[in-house]
Amino acid sequence: MIRVNLLPHREEKRKRRQQQFIGILVFSLLLGLVAAGAVWFFLDQQVQQQQANVAYMKGEIGKLDKQIEEIRKIREETASLLAKKQVVEGLQSNRSEPVQLLDQLLRQLPEGIYLKAIKQAGVKVNVIGYAQSNARVSTLMRNLGASPYLENPELVEIKAVLLDNNPNKRVNEFSMNISVKRAKAEEGKSAARAPAGAAAGAKK
Repeated sequence: MIRVNLLPHREEKRKRRQQQFIGILVFSLLLGLVAAGAVWFFLDQQVQQQQANVAYMKGEIGKLDKQIEEIRKIREETASLLAKKQVVEGLQSNRSEPVQLLDQLLRQLPEGIYLKAIKQAGVKVNVIGYAQSNARVSTLMRNLGASPYLENPELVEIKAVLLDNNPNKRVNEFSMNISVKRAKAEEGKSAARAPAGAAAGAKK
């Protein structure tokens, strides 16, 4: 009977299996490392891309903030210039107003009325004068109300006084408020062009 010793063969086969297992394990580890490296590289690229996008957006936002600030300054300067322009236009449009006012007052002044003082604050004008009678004052108010340049005559006060403390010179002193129609300044320009002689020949 022939006896065969299979122990070395089995040992060899077990060693080959161990080597195969180790090889598969090493290959799996290498494959896992490669996959992990690929995933890490991809995620790192995404993070860098996002950081670049954020930096770009911050830069663009900074530019927009500067542009908005410049626009705000330009708007403020424009508003300031417009305000100055309106002031200049107002001064230009109203520079003939005193002449027009005096011209209209003298044109509407009836007989028996003497003006003492004229004060203007904006469109409001206060007139102080003397009248021979209350009827003269009423006539003056009607004339001023019909003027194309003046409006809203309002009698503030009227009282009897003595001129130069002379009992024979008893007159009525009145105070009256009126308003200037600035909206119709263009219509009143023709009155401002009236000859100076008209004002000189008006009643005092």
